[in-house]
Amino acid sequence: MSVSSPASSPAPSPAPAPAPSGASASAAEAAPTEAELLDFVRRTAADADLIASLPLDPQGRTWSRLAGPGGSEAWLIGWPPGTGTGWHDHAESVGAFVTAAGELKENALAARLPTDGWKTLELTDGVDRERRLPAGQGRAFGRHHVHEVLNESTELHAISVHAYYPPLPRIRRYSRSGHILRLEQVERPEDWQ
Repeated sequence: MSVSSPASSPAPSPAPAPAPSGASASAAEAAPTEAELLDFVRRTAADADLIASLPLDPQGRTWSRLAGPGGSEAWLIGWPPGTGTGWHDHAESVGAFVTAAGELKENALAARLPTDGWKTLELTDGVDRERRLPAGQGRAFGRHHVHEVLNESTELHAISVHAYYPPLPRIRRYSRSGHILRLEQVERPEDWQ
């Protein structure tokens, strides 16, 4: 198991390592569904020894890459108090995550956004969704799901398990001011190496 500790930045994302050779699902192996990814992250989050093995840094998020089902990309992530991801999506990947310890909050958009060809969008009223995810709770999501994940605790770390399929081809990062969502950056795997 490899563990990384990111530099202090306001909204780091897990820094995916290059996919190991043979990590993509073979033609004979079906791609995992959202439900299968959710089942995997729930079972993994229930592994108390694994959760306890993640070193926690009081200053920055920590993570460890896990072997996900069917060639998926999976991560165990530690969240110090007051940290979050910032608004982002996982492009063409479906995914799931479960809080294993502490509590996370997810802010999400309940609207399908155009995937390309825009820099700024004005969001309408009623598209915001908020979920509180205490230990044992999580969710699956489809392609192009725009959200941010936060540990709002001022004292306690949170730990979560995440899985994505296909392995993250890119992450789009957004800034948000009121109803205005602006595409700020597109990250690709080579940016994380």
